Amino acid sequence: MNRILAACAGGAFVLGLAQAALSGTALVGTALADDLTIGLASEPSALDPHYHNLTPNNAAWQHIFDGLISQDAKQRLQPGLAVAWKPLDATTWEFDLRKGVTFHDGTPFDAEDVIYTIRRIPNVANSPSSFTIYTKSIASMEAKDPYTLIIKTEAPRPLLPTELSNLAIISKETCEGASGGDWPKTEDFNSGTLAVGTGPYKFAEFVKGDRLVLTRNDDYWGGKPTWDKVTFKPISSDGPRVAALLSGDVDVIDNPPTQDLPRLKADKNINVYSGLSNRVIYLHMDQFADDTPGVQGTNGRNPFKDKRVREAVSKAIDRKAIVEKIMGGVAVAAEQLLPKGMFGADPALEVEAYDPAGARKLLAEAGYPDGFKLVLGTPNDRYINDEKVAQAVAQFLTRVGIQTTVDASTKSVFFKRRNSYEFSMYLAGWGSGTGEMSSPLRALVATPDKEKGYGGTNRGRYSNPAVDAKIDEALQTLDDAGREKLLQEASDLVIKDYGILPLHYEVTSWATRKGLAYEPRTDQYTSAMSVTQAQ
Repeated sequence: MNRILAACAGGAFVLGLAQAALSGTALVGTALADDLTIGLASEPSALDPHYHNLTPNNAAWQHIFDGLISQDAKQRLQPGLAVAWKPLDATTWEFDLRKGVTFHDGTPFDAEDVIYTIRRIPNVANSPSSFTIYTKSIASMEAKDPYTLIIKTEAPRPLLPTELSNLAIISKETCEGASGGDWPKTEDFNSGTLAVGTGPYKFAEFVKGDRLVLTRNDDYWGGKPTWDKVTFKPISSDGPRVAALLSGDVDVIDNPPTQDLPRLKADKNINVYSGLSNRVIYLHMDQFADDTPGVQGTNGRNPFKDKRVREAVSKAIDRKAIVEKIMGGVAVAAEQLLPKGMFGADPALEVEAYDPAGARKLLAEAGYPDGFKLVLGTPNDRYINDEKVAQAVAQFLTRVGIQTTVDASTKSVFFKRRNSYEFSMYLAGWGSGTGEMSSPLRALVATPDKEKGYGGTNRGRYSNPAVDAKIDEALQTLDDAGREKLLQEASDLVIKDYGILPLHYEVTSWATRKGLAYEPRTDQYTSAMSVTQAQ
């Protein structure tokens, strides 16, 4: 269902920034053979596994916690804390749980922990992106016995096992009442007090902005983990991150800068591994407010409520040029919210053709022959070349009359502002946690609906009842072929309505020191479990 591209090579590499500091210095691994240090482009915002549905957070929790069901590098389902699962009828699922598993503090795992975890999800305070998208369909839960869990859904939910694979299971005995209230607090996970899972590694230390240190769980049910100790070091700047690898300060880095990949691949002391991800970089537009922020010269109107303006923006952008010139070819131009070949992606859709003349014509037809002024919001440290991509988009829009300036900020600032609807247009990304089309559709373009768990990241507040109906029907369709067709139809409706503008899919790269190998992951997770000794 997913397509992974992988490559590995070595050769000579001298980074301008690192050259002076490392002149005459060979790549030397300073860490112990059984210790692993990983340089991260983006660190988790919290160790609370239910706080923020964000790639760095989800990658981090999978070291400490386990899911009821796991996903492999291609997002295929694997047994986790559940060894088997099956539908008993259209709305009832039975999960057989793994026996003999203990949390890191010695408390035993059973069905009550799963029930407690799912009940906690909607009660996480101040969650920027909630995991309720995966739990809203659940009507009731029952522990038939300590190791048999029955879950009933409001309607048929064929994707329930896939959705549950995105949830970290916490200990009811450890967490209940630990924060002095009904539910555990995020800060108690960050301090390590409640960072107690059943996963392959145990919490040792978390210093925000400096390091996350984990130690091996020798009692792990899945077998002895490879590394005695794993240290994650956030190094958001590209140059210092690569320099840290070259100097031996770290053993692995994620997201090496695209412009340096050819040199890295030519270095005999470096291995590079790359794979197509499920992450789409997109533009969202405010299609709700009458007076939208960041827009001038429209007589107080919100231009993005007009489909012709949205289409003009899309036609104004040369996606293939962005892939070639900004991304260095390490990306794939996007025609929808998930790459072709993944479940629910329409193989017939094509990338929007670059048509600046057509864009100008549409703007004139919409009443903006002279264009207007626009502020484009973007993070500058979250996605690969995010600010550079935004600057390129701004140049393309300016050429057709939409005079665009870029407002770039760190991810922590950007997401707060985006969630407060401070941008009329913004650039962001989404990775499909389920590996299929319902994930971006529900999160990014479904009409916001807390009861359904829809639209949690739809900050453009796009709303199309026909799209919602297709999503609803797809999520209740047990037949895989029928469900995929419905998801394709929903995707087509959104794209043809220009409800959101996909730009490209990221190709994710990791670089390791000689002697190590990395298995690329479709979900872009940087995982110590994916690092092995090179053969």
